[in-house]
Amino acid sequence: MRNTLNDYGYENNLVAEKCAAAWRHIFSDEKTKFYHDVGDTAFMMDTGNTDARSEGMSYGMMMAVQMNEQEIFDKIWLWSLRNMYQESGQYSGYFAWSCAPDGTKNYDGPAPDGEEYFALALYFAATRWGDREAPFDYTKKASDIIQAMIHKGQTPNSGEPMFNNENHLILFVPGSPFSDPSYHLPHFYELIAERCYPEDRNFMLTAAKASREYIKASCHPETGLVSDYADFEGNPTTPSWGRPVSRTHYSDSYRVALNIALDTLWTGGDPEWAKIAERLQTFFLSRPDAMNDTVVNRDGTPYPEEIMHPLGLLATAAAVSAARPAINPDSTELISRFMAAPLRTDERRYYDNCLYFFSLLVLSGQYQKW
Repeated sequence: MRNTLNDYGYENNLVAEKCAAAWRHIFSDEKTKFYHDVGDTAFMMDTGNTDARSEGMSYGMMMAVQMNEQEIFDKIWLWSLRNMYQESGQYSGYFAWSCAPDGTKNYDGPAPDGEEYFALALYFAATRWGDREAPFDYTKKASDIIQAMIHKGQTPNSGEPMFNNENHLILFVPGSPFSDPSYHLPHFYELIAERCYPEDRNFMLTAAKASREYIKASCHPETGLVSDYADFEGNPTTPSWGRPVSRTHYSDSYRVALNIALDTLWTGGDPEWAKIAERLQTFFLSRPDAMNDTVVNRDGTPYPEEIMHPLGLLATAAAVSAARPAINPDSTELISRFMAAPLRTDERRYYDNCLYFFSLLVLSGQYQKW
């Protein structure tokens, strides 16, 4: 897989040092880690909200399988099963999206981005380490998650699916009439289609095509920016219970650039990805306030709120360089800033440092299809 950092003149020994340091920062350094052992289990702490989220737990598993850390992977998986997994009720087969550090569920409802990462991380674990007895029968567990995401709601009182079964789009939450552009992972869906239950394969392949079209519709034609939440046509939206900032290019949105980059590396992506990457990088370099200080709307106009995760924004803006086929000044500048940027150490370090680590894997060609 392309090593974009090599293309831009960064040598492998420096990249290896960066990866090792980022891993320690997240998983072992007592001052900065947010991975915490609890007996035979472990959880990833969202340090800004003092909880464990299905997002972070599944991120930790994906990081672990990429770095060949099976013990850490299994500990996070066990904690997720024991505390987040729903055995019965309308959310059976799903994971509660937020738990307290002691494992108590803060909410019963799920967030589909957690299920997506859980499933593919489990499939990768099966390939890399092999299936074992339950609960480490990775392939079955992953396929069961995908089956629930597609088929819940087809029998009375069984809850609702995570995909809209008419347009094949992933939903913000089960049953919602809108989506989150950063949840759209066509590169995940194609790999899942190769491994899930046979009856679910065509659905996942169709979802991959639908998601690529949705991402293109969600990205502004001039800036390349997306909103945190969007309707099924890709237009910014705010749910009745949400904050207006969800209509802007806010924290969730940063992941779209990362997804475009990884889709390019894993599947070849879409011809539009290079154009969107160029628009994004050109915009951010022309508007330093939009990268460091002020939230912006999808069209690039300022929104009166301070950016919460500037490192995550920088990391993903650099990572999208992998979607551009040639060396260019914009990517050179953003990658240089990324490589010089320190990891966060404050209470908001969880989300930023996760995006930093994934961006580093993408740019170094180490985010592998297992």
